[in-house]
Amino acid sequence: MLAFILIFDVALVAWSLHLMQEAVTKREFSLMFAGTLVALSAAAMLVVYFLMVHCMSYLTSSSYSYYY
Repeated sequence: MLAFILIFDVALVAWSLHLMQEAVTKREFSLMFAGTLVALSAAAMLVVYFLMVHCMSYLTSSSYSYYY
């Protein structure tokens, strides 16, 4: 599941770069703004991915010795 998130994140970055390239060639602000928003969402998804990885490794490695 986490590999799918990384692949989706790379696709979002590629899409944002394509939007920004089109914005430069067509000189449109709206495409540049859309590319920036897509890039920010890809960065946010990457942050959530790393938080999730650390959270899952913390939860699976914790011991339950405090009950005994």
